[in-house]
Amino acid sequence: MKTVFVTVGTTSFDELIVSITSPETVQALKARGYERLVLQVGRGSLVPAADSCPHVTLEAYRFKDSIAEDIEQADLVISHAGAGSCLESLGAGKSLLVVVNDKLMNNHQLEMARQLHMDSHLLYCTCSTLTETLRAMDLSVLQPFLPGQPKNFAHFLDKALGVQ
Repeated sequence: MKTVFVTVGTTSFDELIVSITSPETVQALKARGYERLVLQVGRGSLVPAADSCPHVTLEAYRFKDSIAEDIEQADLVISHAGAGSCLESLGAGKSLLVVVNDKLMNNHQLEMARQLHMDSHLLYCTCSTLTETLRAMDLSVLQPFLPGQPKNFAHFLDKALGVQ
């Protein structure tokens, strides 16, 4: 069963949870063959019920000791733009769609997502463009992010944050 894993990390990002469970977005996922949706909702106020998304199998939880198994089982990871969530997903070799929280001030996450996108490691969007991004995305353009190269990652962070 093709699975999408959605993570907001340790934060609250209710707008992403509302967007991903909307009928339009669920239909876009179904059109791409995804049948199972696993949501890690963090500190948010929403924990959708299993029957709240007809046409897909839905599981939702706040936290686990590790999300590595959920990432491993996913065919697509949709994540907030936190560095830990992004790097864990990319390190597992998963297709990654990052949803930037455009409500955050001084959003360094946008710079990181933009740089990883320019390097063809992920796709990114906002909640308002999520459904259309899912409809139009081409995951075949994504390139692996090679883990275990601290010097390259430090260089990448310098580039993303404009330190160079």
